[in-house]
Amino acid sequence: MENLFELLKNNTYPGRGIVLGKSADGKNAVIAYFIMGRSENSRNRIFVPEGEGIRTEAFDPSKMKDPSLIIYAPVRVPDSVHTIVTNGDQTDTIFDALDRGESFEDALRTREFEPDGPNYTPRISGLVTVKDGNVCYQLSILKSNHGNAGQCRRYFFDYTPAADGEGHFISTYEHDGEPLPSFSGEPRLVAISDNMDDFAGKLWNSLNADNKVSLFVRYIDLGSGETRTVIKNVHE
Repeated sequence: MENLFELLKNNTYPGRGIVLGKSADGKNAVIAYFIMGRSENSRNRIFVPEGEGIRTEAFDPSKMKDPSLIIYAPVRVPDSVHTIVTNGDQTDTIFDALDRGESFEDALRTREFEPDGPNYTPRISGLVTVKDGNVCYQLSILKSNHGNAGQCRRYFFDYTPAADGEGHFISTYEHDGEPLPSFSGEPRLVAISDNMDDFAGKLWNSLNADNKVSLFVRYIDLGSGETRTVIKNVHE
C-alpha cells in the first residue's frame, strides 16, 4: 500500500486523477477526482455543482480558447446506486449505457483516448456501486499503444467487494514530460481515512501548487446513502 499524499507530493504533474475506495471504518464509499493544468486554458477552470454531480466551467469565460476537452461533467449520478466519475465526456457515454441496461465496460469499448497528439491523453473512468450497505468499484484507462494514434488499449479493473480502508488511485500521466507519458500498470493501492475533511485537505495540499486546479471529494454513507461533498478550486 502506498501513501497517496506522498505519491502526489513527489509528482509535479500527474494530470487528472481518480481515487475510489472505502473508509477505514467501513462506513463510507469514497470518491475523489482532481484536475491539474499546465496551460492557461486548462488552468482557467473551476468545479461547480450540477444536480448530484459536478461540471467544469471556465473561471474567466473571456480567456477560454478551446472548450472541447476541458469542459465536461466529471461526476454524474444516474440513480440511487451508481456514481460515475471520469476525466472527459465519456461520463455521458457511461451514463447513457447504464440507462440502456448496458455495462461500464460496454460503454468504454466505444471510446478511446483523447485526440490531443502527441500526448494522446488517456481517458480514465470510475464507477462506484453502493447497494445493500456494500460498495464495489471499477476503474478503467483507455490509452494509446506507446503513442501510436492508431492503436487503443483498454484496461478494466474491478474491486468487488471493496475492502475497509483501501482505495485505488489512477491518473492520466505518470509524471510531467514532453510528450506526457501515460499512466502505466495497475491503479495504485492507497489508504483511505474516515475523516473526509482531513482526507480532502491532505489531498489538496499534496497537489503541486503551480499546477493544481480543482478537487472533488465525496463520502457516501453505506447505511443511509447520505452524501457529503467537498469542492476546492484554486479560483474561488
